[in-house]
This record gives sequence, C-alpha cells and structure tokens, in this order.
Amino acid sequence: MADQVSVSHILLMYEGSERSTATRSKDDALTQIGDIKSKLVDGGDFAALATEHSDCPSGREGGDLGTFPRGAMVPEFDAAAFGLDVGADSDVVETAFGYHLIRRTG
Repeated sequence: MADQVSVSHILLMYEGSERSTATRSKDDALTQIGDIKSKLVDGGDFAALATEHSDCPSGREGGDLGTFPRGAMVPEFDAAAFGLDVGADSDVVETAFGYHLIRRTG
C-alpha cells in the first residue's frame, strides 16, 4: 500500500462550499463537473480541462497538486486518491470544498 501519492484534480466550488467565492449553485456545480467527467471519458486532456474549469489555484498548473502523504487531505479526497491506480481518474468526489475529479499521476 502506497504511503504517498501524486495527483492532479479539477475542483468546482459552489455557493456555500468551504473557502468558496463561487456563485454557482450546488446543483449547477454537480452538472458541470459531470460534463467535465464526460469529456475526460471521451479522451479530453485532463490538464487542459483543469486549466479551463478548476476553481483551485492548482488549475493554473493543469490541476497538479504534487505528492502528499496519507492523511494530508480531507478524508473523502484522501480515500479517493489513494484508491486509484496510477493513471486512473476518480468518479466525482464531494468534499466540503466542492466537487472534484482526481487523477492519480504517481
């Protein structure tokens, strides 16, 4: 079992999510993250989609969050990231910050 992982992610915040300045509703954010997931399934470029859509500052870096140890992220994100094989993408993951798509890169 890996002690640390490298991941990239796409985050869509919504009005009321933690640290959010987003004005979209929770339902709109869920619809939009689902549309982005569909683009990934159809072969879309993860980094380009992160740059275009992610509300996280990491979006400027294609969503790259680097490498981190178990327990460094909120539990839902941590479980999803450590549950992925390298190169795999998560389903939509909800945390207090909003909706994420996670790709394990290492």
